[in-house]
Amino acid sequence: MSADQATPLTTTPRRGFAQRAWDWLPDRVDRRVIAAAWATLVVQIGIVGTGGLVRLTGSGLGCPTWPQCTADSLVPTEEMGIHGVIEFGNRLLTFVLVIVAIATFLFVVRMRRQRRDLFWLSLAIGLYVPLQAIIGGITVLTNLNPYVVGLHYFASVILVALAAVLVVRVYAVPGPRVLAVPRWYAATTHATSVFVLITVVVGILVTGSGPHAGDGGAARNGLNPEFMQHVHSWPAYITLALTLVLVSGSWRTPPALRLRLWTVLLLGVEIAQTGVGLWQARAGLPIWLVNIHMVLAVVLVAAMTAVVMNLKAPLGAPIDQGR
Repeated sequence: MSADQATPLTTTPRRGFAQRAWDWLPDRVDRRVIAAAWATLVVQIGIVGTGGLVRLTGSGLGCPTWPQCTADSLVPTEEMGIHGVIEFGNRLLTFVLVIVAIATFLFVVRMRRQRRDLFWLSLAIGLYVPLQAIIGGITVLTNLNPYVVGLHYFASVILVALAAVLVVRVYAVPGPRVLAVPRWYAATTHATSVFVLITVVVGILVTGSGPHAGDGGAARNGLNPEFMQHVHSWPAYITLALTLVLVSGSWRTPPALRLRLWTVLLLGVEIAQTGVGLWQARAGLPIWLVNIHMVLAVVLVAAMTAVVMNLKAPLGAPIDQGR
């Protein structure tokens, strides 16, 4: 065979790094996606704990300006002591939140058409994180105004709720969903969630009236702390009573919804939160108990969110009503 009649050799072009990276990303929910969703929830709850530590140790103005720690330094100086280290350390954790948010978004971007819910949730969380950092900066620039500090905490409450929704949805079957519980049970669940929200908001006002201002020179909101503690307990006890109804009624809901598990978890968090709240009030508000109380508040929000998210089931799915 002559050279001109020989079959020409063909070579497969090497794929670029970007294409290989794209192909490596998940195209369906796998362990990476589930791990990223849980990591999102954990870091959002975790930063509430570290933020509480900043406030409770009086380190709220350890870095007196923002985004730098001082007017001339990005990081705390030796003269600023432990308060500067604590405040700056909490700021650094924002970068952890950003990294986790970016990773989560990348892990769902290939499935953006079939799992729009995960795509938009991860995008919302990713965009919310820098907004939360800006609110944190405003709290410093306003010398820890108690209402701005409260807004900063409430922004974390919203982020924890979104992260809890993301965790629930990574386990869920995509597509339309319908109510799978009796209407009275759904109404009771939503009423409970309203009282959880009221409890958290009033708790923020209680903290804003108490001794833990975040800095010795920070203002308080002027409300009577003893009276506000009583006001805070009212929606909390209503929440507890409604949760008992949810736990009792969960035995008549479809087992596939796992509402028995979620409502018992919700009740457990509420009992722990109530116990810590009573203990800290009688012990003179020690910082470690107050910090636990702050963290449990967002854990309560996450558990409540999970209960609400499990009221529905995929359209057309066979569900045993448990009757």
